[in-house]
Amino acid sequence: MKKRIQFGKEKKQIDYDLIRTVGIWAFKIILVCLLALVIVFYFGRQVKNSGDSMRPAVLDGDIVLVNRMIYDASKPKRGDIIVFKPNGNENARSYIKRIIGLPGETVQIKDGEIYIDGEKLEEKYETTAIEDAGTASEEITLDGDEYFVLGDNRRNSEDSRMADIGNVKRSEIEGKAWFVLSTKGNFGFI
Repeated sequence: MKKRIQFGKEKKQIDYDLIRTVGIWAFKIILVCLLALVIVFYFGRQVKNSGDSMRPAVLDGDIVLVNRMIYDASKPKRGDIIVFKPNGNENARSYIKRIIGLPGETVQIKDGEIYIDGEKLEEKYETTAIEDAGTASEEITLDGDEYFVLGDNRRNSEDSRMADIGNVKRSEIEGKAWFVLSTKGNFGFI
């Protein structure tokens, strides 16, 4: 056998199967990362509760996960626990409260009871007695995009009864609280 003299480098074969496999893996990794980003952005926003205004549903120091997508598909409902920035102030901390009054309704608190359009509201969750009606001692008529919110601990809550919080506009609502992370035993779905 004669050896051939070769000038230059020998050409290497391209492994198309390897390139295809690497491409498929890269696509899957990017897809999983995008999916995780969407899930965290829409369902995993964390808000730390400060204060006992939502006791016993949410305790002081609890971390609440916020569903930011739900109100794009449906309207907030009475009884929902929402997260909002009061008066649209982006620099303010997020508040966690329960929706009591819906757009277009009239809300009033008389003798420690809540009245919606003149009818007493029956609540199916644990609350404390209302000692101070605040601005709701007179009838409050909600605009087409406003909600009246209260904390479950009515004795210790900064909510729609206070002039500095007032009615919550739809645009101020960040989302619905759906899960509580807590080291105090208050762990699970709201």
